[in-house]
Amino acid sequence: MAIPAAEIVILQGKLEITAANDAFRRACLNDSGSRAMLLADLADRIEPFLATDRKSIEFSLQLGDSIDARYFQATLTRSSEDGAETCVLMLVDQTAQRHTERSLRREMTTDSLTGLPNRQGFGDLIEAVMATGQRHAVLVVDIHRFGRLNACMGSLVGDELLITVARRLKGALRSRDSIGRTGGNEFGILMMIDGGEDEAHLLAERIDRALREPFRLTDYEVNVEASVGIAFSEGPNGEAEEMIRHAQFAVKLAKTAGHAEVYHPQAFIIARTQFAMETALRRAIEQDELHLAYQPICDLSSGKTVAFEALARWRDLSGVDHSPVDFIPVAEESGLIVPLGRWAVNKALKRLAEWDRAAGGDCGVRLSVNVSAIQLQRDDIPAMIAQALAGTGMTGDRLTLELTESAIAGDAERVTAIMQAMKTLGTTIAMDDFGTGYSSLAYLQKLPIDVLKIDRSFVSGMLADRDKIAIVRAILGLAQALGMKTTAEGIETVELGQTLAALGCTYGQGFYYSRPLEPDAAWAKIAAQA
Repeated sequence: MAIPAAEIVILQGKLEITAANDAFRRACLNDSGSRAMLLADLADRIEPFLATDRKSIEFSLQLGDSIDARYFQATLTRSSEDGAETCVLMLVDQTAQRHTERSLRREMTTDSLTGLPNRQGFGDLIEAVMATGQRHAVLVVDIHRFGRLNACMGSLVGDELLITVARRLKGALRSRDSIGRTGGNEFGILMMIDGGEDEAHLLAERIDRALREPFRLTDYEVNVEASVGIAFSEGPNGEAEEMIRHAQFAVKLAKTAGHAEVYHPQAFIIARTQFAMETALRRAIEQDELHLAYQPICDLSSGKTVAFEALARWRDLSGVDHSPVDFIPVAEESGLIVPLGRWAVNKALKRLAEWDRAAGGDCGVRLSVNVSAIQLQRDDIPAMIAQALAGTGMTGDRLTLELTESAIAGDAERVTAIMQAMKTLGTTIAMDDFGTGYSSLAYLQKLPIDVLKIDRSFVSGMLADRDKIAIVRAILGLAQALGMKTTAEGIETVELGQTLAALGCTYGQGFYYSRPLEPDAAWAKIAAQA
């Protein structure tokens, strides 16, 4: 872009032109009226300038309205000729430069596909509203499974869908609301709040209705699902990007809840705490900070300890104990449950091998290890078990794997194949927390399950609750009919143990028999009954 020549004019008295260069003369020929107006506008600047001792000043000038405006960079310099004080004015026309900058800015802040503001442009809109003090809300709309659709049907279909979604969303808005594309399959909406927060919820409902109808594209008909997260302005000191992030965080909650969710700071604090725990847990797994405790499982007919359930425990380097209730859900959500589960199996089998060596042979107990539903989905469990058995020299019949009902019900056919492979290794399969999930008798009889574990919620207080006794009787009867053994969890009194034994329950565990033990205490218990 060519740099325009500077227009220079020498002024004396009340804007009396005494000399000018060719650039200024040409401008006057082309646009004399504008130059006259410009010089008239300078009167309020020149007189105060001459009244000071300053030698020069620089400032920007705008001539005309916002549509046809011209922009100048002006410099005033004091000069004296023949004792008369004059002022030298230099003007540089920056109109073309301004237009170019605006064009580039527009390109930088506009999504090329939909023509909507992109994330940066959408942020600019939010900042402009923040400056006015108007209460507002930001909604983020996340289109589900867009990546899969893009991969299956091609990017052209995906682009067509995004353009059509943008049109529908725009149609759901009021005239004073704005929309932008803040991500690949994500749109942001800026709405003014005139009354209460229910306005945002009503908009979320309109969005849901707008997207519910099938999208008829060039070659396909596509159904779209979306989640909506809402963040409300919190005062004049907020930041645009922060509001967008808050709405995106609410989207994650909305995907779980199945309806629009509002960002609450407390939820973010909890999430941040969980992220900090995830980071610490990852380090703890890598540095072998965790250990296993072992809770005895007893034969109810003899009272003898026949197995131990291996339970993960975590004491960090600062000496703080973290409850499994807190860190196991974090491990499952983050995927750390896979390395954690592998560690537990290997650690438990190594411990069992140590006890065997101390006993001079089979020490007489099995070990039971929990397998998470997430690990069942993401890990090759049979291969992992086979490798752990080979690495420790143990046989599969010494290991029981506990799976929850939810893990089994999620994908019965796949889980059945995995369980069959584990049975080939000789392992025992137990269904944990039976009665609290969604077991179907139609597939329960087909699964190679050896043990049903009766959840503690049915066992605790059973003697004073006829309904609980009826449920336990039913589970025991079902297990007997299917040729399965049973383990009752949460036995805390001798009366409970005796009653369950009388009802035909095979095994029991709970605080009456023992709390989870450290390895040395568990070995002492084994040695004492040898």
